[in-house]
Amino acid sequence: MSEPSDTERHPNPVDLHVGARIRMRRKILGVSQERLAEDLGLTFQQVQKYERGANRVSASKLYEIARSLQSSVGYFFEGLGSTGEGMAEGGEPFVHDFLMTPEGLELATLFPKITRLKVRRRILELVRSMAEEEAGADD
Repeated sequence: MSEPSDTERHPNPVDLHVGARIRMRRKILGVSQERLAEDLGLTFQQVQKYERGANRVSASKLYEIARSLQSSVGYFFEGLGSTGEGMAEGGEPFVHDFLMTPEGLELATLFPKITRLKVRRRILELVRSMAEEEAGADD
């Protein structure tokens, strides 16, 4: 038996991105994995695998997901670069990891709703200082 290749061990970045966008859209609409799975004729475990990027979503299934989540198919590819690598320039895997946490998803959903630039900058300064403090505590 041969060793599995890197592509067999790690999800494709495009699959990770699409999965994160499925999760984000589902959470924005307040739809549970169970409800989405039922609507698609799947198990909730299959939806989990799609969202983690562990399983690739077929074109026909992505069309059904888009219809169920009231979005376009293109929505799930927004933010991808044209490099073929699957991530927009500067897009790192940590973005996916961030969006896969409940707190990250909530922050990503709520932050754009803050329209006052001064308030957004102050929030960013707060988060930055807290992160620096956290990093200093690790030393």
